[in-house]
Formats: sequence, C-alpha cells, structure tokens
Amino acid sequence: MSTHSQIQFLAHASFQITTPEGHVILIDPWYTNNPAMPADLKIPEKIDLILITHGHRDHLDSKMVDIIRTKSPKVIANPIVRFYLQEQGVPEHVFEQMNAGGTVNILDMKVTMTNAFHFAHINLPDGKIGYPHASNGFIVWMSDDVSVYYSGDTGVFSDMELIGEIYEPDIAILPIGDRFTMGPLEAAFAIRLLKVKHVIPCHYGSMPTLSGTPEKLAALTEDVERLEIHVLKPGETLDTNIIKSRYR
Repeated sequence: MSTHSQIQFLAHASFQITTPEGHVILIDPWYTNNPAMPADLKIPEKIDLILITHGHRDHLDSKMVDIIRTKSPKVIANPIVRFYLQEQGVPEHVFEQMNAGGTVNILDMKVTMTNAFHFAHINLPDGKIGYPHASNGFIVWMSDDVSVYYSGDTGVFSDMELIGEIYEPDIAILPIGDRFTMGPLEAAFAIRLLKVKHVIPCHYGSMPTLSGTPEKLAALTEDVERLEIHVLKPGETLDTNIIKSRYR
C-alpha cells in the first residue's frame, strides 16, 4: 500500500483521489455521456466516498443514483443535492451530512465544505430544471499530510484569502475555462489570494465555449514565486509524493 496519495484527473472537472489507505474518493464524477472522458476510464469497482459540489449535469452524473446503489459509497453533497438524491431513493444513511464551514472526519481523512460562487440547479429526468442552490467547494486532508482545495465551479472571491490562511492547502484544483467559471485572469488572482504553490487547472478545453487555457494562466502568474501548475491530461495522475519531496 502506498504511503502517499494520488490525484487522478478524469476529465473536465472530475477527479479521483486514492489515499494512502487505499480509499477511493470521486469528486464531481461525470462519466455518463462525457465527451472528454477517455474510453478506457470506467467507473471504479471500489468507491468509498463521493464528494458533490453542485447539481449541474457536468458535475452530478445522470446515473448517480445507480452508481451509489451499486457501489455503496458514503456521499457528501451540497445539501440541496442531497435532498434531491434522497427523493430519488438514495437512503439517508448513505450521506455524511454537513454544510459550508463544517469539517468531518471520515475514512482516515478530514473533509471541510467551503463556499463557492456559482448559480446552480439540477437537470431533472423529465427535461425540466429544479432545485436551485448555491454551489460549494471542499478541502480534503489526507493522512500523508497533504491537503487539496477543490474550489468547484466558482468565480474568484476575496474570502479565498481566508481559505488560504485557515486551511493552508498544498494543492488547489481551480477552474480556468471562463464563461461559466473563473478564467485564467480570475484564477491568477485566486492563486495569489490562496497563497498556494501547486495548482491543477480544470474545467477548460472540454467544450467549445471554454476559452481559458493553462498557457494563459501560466503567463499571468509568472511572477508568483515557486508556483507549479500541474497540467494533467484526462486520465493522468499526480502523485503527492512529488509535492512532499519539494520545498513547500
């Protein structure tokens, strides 16, 4: 068993984290009809925890109820998304209930729910939309002493400075695609507010309307000392041992 965590970029804004204990965590998984997902990436046989930031279809898989039913993970979801999934038949005991600002201990980790700024809804099976709600982000601390801030879909906001001061994340996973989330300009400000030195960009390049690129982000952050932007292709993995072995 590994002594460090692995962060796999699945596609778009979906990630899989494997902890030193072998726990498998999915963040905003979107497998069904995801054009950016490599064909060889399948839903894992083992899923221990699913984190869901909001109900848009590119973050809440349309077959989420079936995934939960067949894989039996614990789920931490935006409260409105949780209510929706319960109404679709997911038992209440599946969920680790929490809300923005709270922290829970689960599966040899700590998970904190943070604010995000993004208008959200759920695409209902009948083709309509409903369940309007605020989005959120997560901080995940693993047992190898590496913490990851997954901002979720969001614009930049000044309280990212507080997130950086309070939680001191080692890695930030930030959207950079623009139009629906931060673009490179706003993400460059987010990096400075968070004072983070390792960044994984996401939510770009998977749709024609997403114009932001890692190259633009790198150009706007050239002056940030020791910043490393880890550009992962769908399916690629970042081993946190790389981060721990470098000056942090």
